[in-house]
Amino acid sequence: MSSSTALSRRGSRLAALVVGLCWLAVLFDGLDMFVYGSVLPHMLEQNALGITPGLAGDLGSYATFGMLVGALTAGTVADRIGRKKLMVACVALFSLASGLCAVSGSVTVFGLGRTIAGVGLGGLLPTAISMVTDYARGGRGALTVGALMTAHHAGGILSAYVAKWLVEPVGWRAAFWVCVVPLLFVPVLAKAMPESLSFLVAKGRADEARELAARYEVELPAAPARKEGTDRWATLAGLFRGGEWIQTLLYWLASFGGLLLVYGVATWLPTLMRGEGYNLGSALTFVVLFNLGGIVGMLVAGRASDRFGAPRISAIWFALTAAGVFLLSVHLPLALTFTVVFLTGVFLNSAQTMIYATVSLRSHSGNRATAVGWTSGIGRFGAVFGPWLGGQLLAADRGGWGFTAFALAGVSSMVFIGIAALRGSKHPAQGSPRQDLLTAS
Repeated sequence: MSSSTALSRRGSRLAALVVGLCWLAVLFDGLDMFVYGSVLPHMLEQNALGITPGLAGDLGSYATFGMLVGALTAGTVADRIGRKKLMVACVALFSLASGLCAVSGSVTVFGLGRTIAGVGLGGLLPTAISMVTDYARGGRGALTVGALMTAHHAGGILSAYVAKWLVEPVGWRAAFWVCVVPLLFVPVLAKAMPESLSFLVAKGRADEARELAARYEVELPAAPARKEGTDRWATLAGLFRGGEWIQTLLYWLASFGGLLLVYGVATWLPTLMRGEGYNLGSALTFVVLFNLGGIVGMLVAGRASDRFGAPRISAIWFALTAAGVFLLSVHLPLALTFTVVFLTGVFLNSAQTMIYATVSLRSHSGNRATAVGWTSGIGRFGAVFGPWLGGQLLAADRGGWGFTAFALAGVSSMVFIGIAALRGSKHPAQGSPRQDLLTAS
């Protein structure tokens, strides 16, 4: 066996370790994120904590506001202190915050718990995406990100079953106690997860990088061609240098509409389906189908994006998503409704993820977490608005209009990422995480 083949196999094992640990972390992220929407129909029925439809929308927005804060700050912090430390902190934070929700005796305390959990949830996702991109094998960056994001939707499926099995016999608090369990994963993550090699190299920590590369017997990435700013605002400013500002704004606008759609549908799908006459068990089946579609979509979109380009696939997927979401407002036979929900899940979830994949793959190693974090963070404004909008429409007895509003958000994201795709075809992608490799000594 040649030396290069041995290095490649060892590198594959290291990539599998990193992706596996990140996958579990994102699984818990998805469970915590979707559990509120899964238990919400029961909470509204029982008038738990005095929650009304309008107030429920506000509470959904509290969590996404926390995610906004987490995404905007965590990306920059990760580029300074390291991806690993931040991932550990985020998992611990949202797990403990779920415990606060479980013991809450008022809407205020429950809302505080969801907001704090949101900070951890918002910080984890862009950091995990940056981490797996660093270790992705050549030419498989988008597929690796897509595979990672299947965990988010596996968590959504798990949340539906947690609600189905526990909420009726035990109560809604039991679902949030389940979301505390990921706290046990924190020491495993802290011990087993390696730090990002490209982060260490970009920060000039060459000795640590060589030691890590030697321990896992993998190749060491070269230092970035240009020196990245050490100040967090200088790193952010790098996203606007030259003509980059246009692409950055297009990504941000596309992410706004995409996350409005994702979190609006994720929060209100079970409740809207209950409003259409389905019982709680059937409404939760829609959550399972929606997230199963998300898993399939991530793998299909990731492979297609590696071949045809992530922004192109994202634009097409958003167009198909808008059509699917609009169809949910039309009364259809049950079997056809199941099919539409599944296909909407296929396209909706992966459309947004391919925005992240585009940003991550086209960013320099020194500011990758900042670029993904801010794209996710600006999108969180849409994530805050989506649940609130659904709540207001339900409170006004206009729930059917929610699907139309969410479909229009999908159309807007299609336009913005489509323009980004056309512009990107004229400019070569930069900052690939797997270029100019050097052998570790």
